[in-house]
Amino acid sequence: MKIVNLRTRDAGVTLRYSCDGLSLKLGDAVMIDTETGEEIAFVAQEPYTEDSQEKMPSVKRMASEKELDKYYDICSKEKDAFFKCKELIAARNIEMNLVDCEYTFDMKKLTFFFTADGRVDFRELVKDLAYTFRTRIELRQIGSRDQAKLVGGIGMCGRELCCCSFLNKFAPVNLKLARSQGLSLNPGKLNGACGRLMCCLQFEKEAYDDAHRRLPEPGARVRTPHGMGQVTDVNYIEETLSVKFVSESETEIEKFSWADLEDLNQDMAKRKNSGDTGFKDYPDMNGAYDEGDNG
Repeated sequence: MKIVNLRTRDAGVTLRYSCDGLSLKLGDAVMIDTETGEEIAFVAQEPYTEDSQEKMPSVKRMASEKELDKYYDICSKEKDAFFKCKELIAARNIEMNLVDCEYTFDMKKLTFFFTADGRVDFRELVKDLAYTFRTRIELRQIGSRDQAKLVGGIGMCGRELCCCSFLNKFAPVNLKLARSQGLSLNPGKLNGACGRLMCCLQFEKEAYDDAHRRLPEPGARVRTPHGMGQVTDVNYIEETLSVKFVSESETEIEKFSWADLEDLNQDMAKRKNSGDTGFKDYPDMNGAYDEGDNG
């Protein structure tokens, strides 16, 4: 089956459609059927072949020049509708922040997206909008993450926001993810353009979970070629450990790659993965292991 990913909006959700018999390339405009009726959509990714039994809708046809002209005309009308709605909101003195508006392709429905701190009584505003635009009106309150997706922007990484470039849905993100990755709990560094925790904290969750399962935690005691030591810091990306050695005269900290220590600590790693006390169960620095490890 030949599949293509489409978007009806620049920052919209990616839609999977079959496109057998059509030769499409990135940016092409096509016509599709959606829940709101016939819509124009744009190719967001080059078509690919997939052996899938999934039932999915098919692309109807390539969009004509007339349909493209209508789409650009609708975009122009949406801009006018946006500013007119802001005027009506100000006239009604309603505490809401208008984010975007969107016509259906048949122009029988106009949806306004807004944010607000709480519930908003917009019944009179709907009447004003219906009288002004002579079409069906919907006002939809959205959250700050949805606002960032609609508005777009550049993240602190210097790239376009993930939510408006490829993310189809928002995964739950919490401070536990930041802690597990050893990040500073500084809102200025952890929050995205929406003011919420960055979605990218979720991207490497599986890699960090795997590293946490295999590597010892700070405070654990491990075998090294220099004897027993205590882990003071773990770099889960590089998979390296900083290990402290304490003697009567001095304290030293050395850095080791976990690949060099894994075989020496294989028994404790297995106990950790099985839910046992693992690395924490090693005896003290002067315990029975020291003689063998130093040899």
